[in-house]
Amino acid sequence: MVHCFEQGNIKLALDVASGAVHLLDPVAYRLCTMLVPPLTERCPEEFIKALTPLTAAEIQEAYSELYSLYQEGLLFSEEEQLPESLIKPAESPIKALCLHVSHDCNLRCGYCFAQTGDFGTVRSLMDAKTARKAIDFVIEHSGKRRNIEVDFFGGEPLMAMDTVRETVKYAREQACKHDKQFRFTITTNGVLLTDDTIEYLNREMSNVVLSLDGRKQVNDDMRKTVAGGGSYDMVLPKMQKLVQNRSPEKDYYVRGTYTAKNLDFVEDVLALYHAGFDQISVEPVTAPDGCGYEIKQSDLPRIRDEYHKLAQTMAEMRKKGTGFNFFHFNVDLEQGPCVIKRLRGCGAGCEYVAVTPEGDIYPCHQFVGEKDYYMGNVKNGSFSREQAREFAGVNVYTRPACRDCWAKYYCSGGCSAANYHAHGRIDQSYEIGCELEKMRLECALYLAALDSLEKE
Repeated sequence: MVHCFEQGNIKLALDVASGAVHLLDPVAYRLCTMLVPPLTERCPEEFIKALTPLTAAEIQEAYSELYSLYQEGLLFSEEEQLPESLIKPAESPIKALCLHVSHDCNLRCGYCFAQTGDFGTVRSLMDAKTARKAIDFVIEHSGKRRNIEVDFFGGEPLMAMDTVRETVKYAREQACKHDKQFRFTITTNGVLLTDDTIEYLNREMSNVVLSLDGRKQVNDDMRKTVAGGGSYDMVLPKMQKLVQNRSPEKDYYVRGTYTAKNLDFVEDVLALYHAGFDQISVEPVTAPDGCGYEIKQSDLPRIRDEYHKLAQTMAEMRKKGTGFNFFHFNVDLEQGPCVIKRLRGCGAGCEYVAVTPEGDIYPCHQFVGEKDYYMGNVKNGSFSREQAREFAGVNVYTRPACRDCWAKYYCSGGCSAANYHAHGRIDQSYEIGCELEKMRLECALYLAALDSLEKE
């Protein structure tokens, strides 16, 4: 399978199976859109006729270049037949934990999937004992996996800062005993950031995710305080201070959300850049139909134009030696670290689970509270391997919509939680999410191609 597309003044062809990306001249591009394997050494006569008034020699020259790529397995290549054990593994080690240290929040964001932080239950904080049990759980179920990731999440995790500190301390102690290496991430709205907390997060957290939506008016329309006011002026200086004092060797990014109310989200990306942030993610809202700010099918052409505008803006900035990293325009042309990652993505429910303040286990933070996806509890050591196998078995081969999709090895079948909330099934793809992913991927490949041309 080959996906051909044009962006800016560049014509590209992605060979899906091999992951090879080719920059093509106009003649080769037109030919590539017409070809169907298997290819022969000489260009078929019907293509030569279709491309007149070009000469047969010009057409054959372009065709020969495509045929060489075909012979090398870099164009119209055949997909690798993977063993069943990889497609539907019997058991996977758990290597990542989303630790809900807080089911409470000091903001009342309008689009919050966690229902203002309590996930539809009672407001609560995780105690240190439960957190230690969660660390014991992930060590026990990590198998031979040495590197373990823990993401402190909420609600607002800084509301349970004592538990965060105790968890990090305990995990470091246990890492030495069990030959493990912990990497910590925290996601925060910034309200409770103090000098002491900033120093701690910059020392202990490998990654810090800062929630901010871009322009002040956009942010304050959705990200409100408990009293109903805007949060922008309160949190921005604190976030800026954290980033200014953060070591370049450690990660961070500002994570915003765009809705139907701000489809001109390029302005929000640029507002974050001009506020001093160079690691940026602005992502589409996932919201129920009829709420007034959900992304609809009719919004997709406008969003496509906006992503293209963002890619072009970034390209122009790079030429001037400035710019920023946009999370969704990152693309690994080597197709990632391992085949499993390409097949099923984040590993929710099998390699990655979420733990609530009560110790309940769910496939990920977006499944918390869904009774059908309760997987066990770290306090009593219960864990549903049957459900873990269900999630492990969902991938680009078992999701029907993925089988013939050119983007499947980059999006890895999309988000199981988004699929579930859209269709009630984790194996039925969320169509809008798929379209958005393909838009972003084309922009990412376009920017990667420009980088390649600059290096030549």
